[in-house]
Amino acid sequence: MTRRNSPRRVRIATWSLAGFTGLVLVAALVLLGLDTSRIAAGRVTFYAFSALAVVLYAGAGRLIASRVPRNAIGWLLALIGLSLAAGMLTEQYALHGLAVAPGSLPAARLAGWLSGVMTILTFAPMVLLVFLFPDGRLPSRRWRPVLWAMFAVLAGWTAQQFQAGTTETGGNTNALQAAGISYPNPVGIFPRQGWFSSLLAGLFLLGLAVGVLVVASVFARRRGASSELRKQLAWLGYVGLLVVIPVAAFIPYGVLTHGNVNSTLGVLFWTFILLAPTVGIPVACVVAVLRYRLYEIDKIISRTLAYAIVTGLLVGVYAGLVLLATQVLKVHTPVAVAASTLAAAALFAPLRSRVQRLVDRRFNRTRYDADQTLAAFAARLKDATDQDAVRADLLRVVQRSLEPTHAAVWVSPIR
Repeated sequence: MTRRNSPRRVRIATWSLAGFTGLVLVAALVLLGLDTSRIAAGRVTFYAFSALAVVLYAGAGRLIASRVPRNAIGWLLALIGLSLAAGMLTEQYALHGLAVAPGSLPAARLAGWLSGVMTILTFAPMVLLVFLFPDGRLPSRRWRPVLWAMFAVLAGWTAQQFQAGTTETGGNTNALQAAGISYPNPVGIFPRQGWFSSLLAGLFLLGLAVGVLVVASVFARRRGASSELRKQLAWLGYVGLLVVIPVAAFIPYGVLTHGNVNSTLGVLFWTFILLAPTVGIPVACVVAVLRYRLYEIDKIISRTLAYAIVTGLLVGVYAGLVLLATQVLKVHTPVAVAASTLAAAALFAPLRSRVQRLVDRRFNRTRYDADQTLAAFAARLKDATDQDAVRADLLRVVQRSLEPTHAAVWVSPIR
């Protein structure tokens, strides 16, 4: 009886958790609509991404937990979605009760403090998610001290929220500080200086060490892993790649624009940096844990790298031609910009083809080897005259490229 009811109980639990997260998100968005007069447009955009993240994390968590309930990844995703929604709600509750309509809501200062706690409970499970990815278990028993250290750091970060003498400014977006609201910690019980401050400094160093070890655990898990596990880990690495590429591109852009992030290109950069982990982490977890279209990661990574490299090269060529025309040749007409644009566009196709081959050789070896095998077969086919030899060669090519369990060639007789 217990085994029969277990799947039903899991479904009820996952739907209940997702439904409660949805209710918390709706309440947060209602308060957001009432508080827009005290929120800048940039923070409203951030809340839009946060709402999208809540939906994706809660949905991915429910899907994984309902199908693989023993895997902690699904429950961690659901917890991240719930804590993020709760952080949005408590921050907007405090903003409304302290800035928009002062005195209208009870315990507004406590809600503002709680929004900071929710921020910790949002990001800490993400580190644990990477550590346990993709099967919800440690890489080996030797990594247990890292898990204990992770919980110690989490406890220290949470205890820091009880430190007296600190100032509350809000949760993820510091909305209270932006509205000119700040107040002492309402639940400060630990001293500001002395032993507690030294303890927090030690836990900060421990947190840095834990972060390094969590990243190292991914490579340790990958070493000696099966092909399937390597593909699962590659999906998580792809999300990191989507974050690293725009960050690396943003650094020279920030230097050239003297830190002007409010331009159109700057907004696009920040939007993509926020969107990549928001969408990428839940999607990568669903694909990796449920193994849906798992083996397409090599193609996706090679395409992403190829287009990123081509885009960077074309931007460099375009900028170089514009500078050459305007600064060296002193041609300050729209013709110079138009010619530079046409030159960059003309280089796109041949440059993309060349870069794609180089990237496939390193990151999508399966396709590269298959292309080389098919090209060699086509060359041999030009001079082949023996039908049996062609049929045997074709079977070898198919076996080497696709590795089917069974292959056969049927030749229609000539009438």
